[in-house]
Amino acid sequence: MDYVGEFGGANPTASGFVVTTTENVPGYEVLETHGEVFGLTVRSRNMFSDIGSGFKSILGGELKGLSKALAVSREEALTRMVDQAKSLGANGVVMMRFDVSDARDMGTEVCAYGTAVTVRKLT
Repeated sequence: MDYVGEFGGANPTASGFVVTTTENVPGYEVLETHGEVFGLTVRSRNMFSDIGSGFKSILGGELKGLSKALAVSREEALTRMVDQAKSLGANGVVMMRFDVSDARDMGTEVCAYGTAVTVRKLT
């Protein structure tokens, strides 16, 4: 996936694969539904980053190191979800969502999930 900017923002449609957070894709027809797909990643925390973030949280402001790590995790989860959908024969994912949670105080879990579909561009 190609990153758009320093903090992520992949564009999976650049490769012809459609990912949308909506149920319907404007300009496309859903031909087949393949089922739920997901991509998951868990990133461990860096002790030094946590200390720096702790100081930064006292003073206020963006925690850029954590923002970058979360953006990378989201892109990785998105890539894994798309790969799983492709393995089912899909060329799109609709109703895509992200879920982020704490993984036993050891890291951050990021999951991208949605419904794998086959779509056709309307003419």
